[in-house]
Amino acid sequence: MAHRRIAVYPGTFDPITNGHIDLVARAAPLFEKVIVGVAVSPTKGPTLPLDLRVDLAREALAGHANVEVTGFGSLLAHFVRDVGAGVLLRGLRAVSDFEYEFQMASMNRHLIPEVETLFLTPAEQYSFISSSLVREIARLGGDVSGFVTPAVEAALQQARRHDAAS
Repeated sequence: MAHRRIAVYPGTFDPITNGHIDLVARAAPLFEKVIVGVAVSPTKGPTLPLDLRVDLAREALAGHANVEVTGFGSLLAHFVRDVGAGVLLRGLRAVSDFEYEFQMASMNRHLIPEVETLFLTPAEQYSFISSSLVREIARLGGDVSGFVTPAVEAALQQARRHDAAS
C-alpha cells in the first residue's frame, strides 16, 4: 500500500552534490519520511562504490531527522513498492532535463500507477551542478569544494589518486 507521506528520491548519487542536498532539504518538510535511494547502477559504471555513496549521502543528510538513505539494486518500481512510498521525487535543473524525466515519469506511472511523481527544482545557485560534471572536474584535478561536502571532495580526491596509481 503506497503511503502519500513517504517519498523516495532515487539516483546514483555518484557523488551526492549540494544540489541533491538542497533538493532533500526542500522535500523533507513536505513528507513524513524521505528515503534517498542510492542505486547500484552498474551500467553507469559509478566512480564511487555503492557503500561509500550511501555513507557519503548519510553524512551529508544527517541534519534531517526524517531522511533515510539506503542502497538498492532492484527495479526502481520494486524498491518504491518495497518501502511503501507513494511519491517519487525527481529533480529538474533545466528544461533539458524535462524530456528524460517526463519519459521516466510516464514509465513509472505505468509500472507503479499508485505512486505519483513530484518534480522539484533546486535553488538557482545549484541549477548547473550535476554529478557527472563534478566527477569530471575532480578527475582532472579541479576544485569541486563549492559543489560538494568536504567528505565527498575527499572521496573524489582519493578516487583520483587511486586511478592515477592504476
